Amino acid sequence: MTSKQYADYSFWLEDAGDPLIPRPAMQRSEEVDVAILGGGYTGLWTAYYLLRNNPGLKVAIVEREICGYGASGRNGGWCSPRFPVSASVMTKRWGAEAARAVLLALQAAVDEIRDVSQREGIDTCFRSSGTLTVARGAHQMPALKSAYAAYEQLGLAARYQFLSPGEVAERVRVTDVHGGLYTPDGASLHPGRLVRGLARAVEAHGGAIYEQTAVSAFHGGSKARLITDAGELRARKAIVLAGEAYLTQLKRMHRALLPVYSLICLTEPLTPTQWAQIGWQHGENLASTRNTVVYLTKTPDGRILFGSRGAPYKFASQITDQQDRHAETLALIQRSLIEWFPSLDGIRFTHGWGGPVGMPIDWTPAVRFDPGSRIAFAGGYTGQGVSTTNLAGQMLAGMINGYSTGFELLPFAQRRSPNWIPEPLRWLVVRYMQEAYERIDEAAEAGRRKPLDAFIAEMLGRH
Repeated sequence: MTSKQYADYSFWLEDAGDPLIPRPAMQRSEEVDVAILGGGYTGLWTAYYLLRNNPGLKVAIVEREICGYGASGRNGGWCSPRFPVSASVMTKRWGAEAARAVLLALQAAVDEIRDVSQREGIDTCFRSSGTLTVARGAHQMPALKSAYAAYEQLGLAARYQFLSPGEVAERVRVTDVHGGLYTPDGASLHPGRLVRGLARAVEAHGGAIYEQTAVSAFHGGSKARLITDAGELRARKAIVLAGEAYLTQLKRMHRALLPVYSLICLTEPLTPTQWAQIGWQHGENLASTRNTVVYLTKTPDGRILFGSRGAPYKFASQITDQQDRHAETLALIQRSLIEWFPSLDGIRFTHGWGGPVGMPIDWTPAVRFDPGSRIAFAGGYTGQGVSTTNLAGQMLAGMINGYSTGFELLPFAQRRSPNWIPEPLRWLVVRYMQEAYERIDEAAEAGRRKPLDAFIAEMLGRH
């Protein structure tokens, strides 16, 4: 695959300021201290912290394509303290103290990404923009109030501010807004420049990266190793499984995660007149409380990124390039952007892309290391990975090198989610949930009652 083709996978890769020429592939079997599968944020952050805290360590990453090929180079540009499960669900599962610790650790990770970018000279276009969640329609207000009540219960209400429709309009002019919840926490950044710069930083600290090197299997124990066509990458201390959604293509990990797609559309740069009509001067991360998630980012070069649902789930957790460009979904996203900002009717969309994120059955990420098997894993970010991967990298480095990071007691440390159900039940359940949530949203937006089966979908997807 040529560098030009890699640039086609997302605007962020195209604009990464990097020729995307693949690094050399692994040529022969090799022995290292830590062998990492995956050249995305998780693998790179883990390698970075391993090497910074133990410079003599021998660390190697093997990546099937190029660093940033997956979600790390295709996401929405949010770097926020959001977690896949809500604050209220975290509180019910783990208690208020643990839920609060997770949110504070994630905001610390946002700040850490900024600091590392500065220290390593990575131009990530980091912008401490905060996050604004709006209720588009009266039906979305209860979710907004519920979120605020959960933060209040955790003693974090001071970091959140309820906004009236007029106060939201002072920040950004969106149609049908009934209220907003703003926090200065969270930032936006250029994902492609972060992942490519982080790969260079790992190499500068002594790590090896082999690209276009696919892993076909892995083994733990005293002879822990990653198996590739070129040979074995043997590890004295640990192997790290950091392939996120792509791990599902390995037989032993097939049901650990579900590859769920999210798709994104990007406008051409707006004119000063268009920005004057919209506002959005501070570039907050924007979202609504819709079940079918939507997220908006103002890019560094003045475009609007609008992300939402992805292609329908494919049988047996297939991952294909065709799902990245699901025409019906991209058209729906383009229409949604115009619904938010009618003044942009007729604007040109220059890019549309997508990719899979890894979703555990309980929506909860996991970061674990078993010294007995020497197998480490981090993943299951369900689309909230930019900050969580940094935290996971710090945690894994501490677990493998045997030092305290202060994050060992977080409730997703050393945990394991149940496996997804086998096919064909998996396909039936997942497709039903995708379709049901869309019907629930459509009914609410049309002022109709919830579909009769709404309680089933809400029970299955409670998060």
